[in-house]
Amino acid sequence: MTEVRHRYTSVHEHRVFYREAGPAGAPTVVLLHGFPTSSRMFRHLIPALADRYHVIAPDHLGFGQSDTPPTDTFDYTFDSLADVTQALLAQLGVERYAIYVQDYGAPIGWRLALRNPDAVNAIVSQNGNAYDEGFVPEFWAPVWAYAHSQDPSTEEAVRGALSEEAIRWQYTHGVAEPELVDPDTWATDHREISRPGLDRIQLDLIRDYASNPPLYPRLHEYFRSSQVPLLAIWGAEDEIFGPDGARAFAKDLENAHVQLVPGGGHFLLESHLDTVVDAMRGFLGQNASARA
Repeated sequence: MTEVRHRYTSVHEHRVFYREAGPAGAPTVVLLHGFPTSSRMFRHLIPALADRYHVIAPDHLGFGQSDTPPTDTFDYTFDSLADVTQALLAQLGVERYAIYVQDYGAPIGWRLALRNPDAVNAIVSQNGNAYDEGFVPEFWAPVWAYAHSQDPSTEEAVRGALSEEAIRWQYTHGVAEPELVDPDTWATDHREISRPGLDRIQLDLIRDYASNPPLYPRLHEYFRSSQVPLLAIWGAEDEIFGPDGARAFAKDLENAHVQLVPGGGHFLLESHLDTVVDAMRGFLGQNASARA
């Protein structure tokens, strides 16, 4: 049985939780989770990779087991979350790594790559957006409205994302066999996100999502200049980041591997774990190890 270590450390005076497994000398893979979950979303993926890779999966501040400092003491932006992740990796002595990004993990991962392009040797994007084509307009319209103007009506529209019903939808929409998705996923996420003060944290991050599209031109230039190996493995029925977001990587990365998974939604690991594992092991075996 693979041993997964559950660790805490102090980063910028905040306690950060992370899961770690695999040989210390092996190529490192950093797993960056999305909203509204935590590194718990990788509970099955980590053991499937750790025989060959050194795997690190942190909880972002405001999520899971990491600290949740109030919004008046910590600036909840994607820049700040990237700062914490960058400092964590430096503290752990990780200088070269592949990243797996999903949802919120993508803008954090993109910032890490833009700050230190030589550190990232391969990218796996699982419904982690990097192009305007990926935004499903019906889902994102309330987010853009709230980012533009914070008032009771725009806040009410995005607060709905914090409800158990909305979180359940994130896990089950578009999934051909929704009975494969463990109900503990959305129940746990809703319980954690309902802790006192967490609503303000999440509203700050929802507002700050508008800071990500302006980074895309720099990100696309990074893709073109580096030709970093990339696998976009995407739930084809995702109604948050649609499949055109996966196809778009091929505009800037000549050898991008784009794999759309029919019957898969936003949280592909819950319904198509084996498909993702097979694709990742093949991709990382050809890229992360050689460039580590």
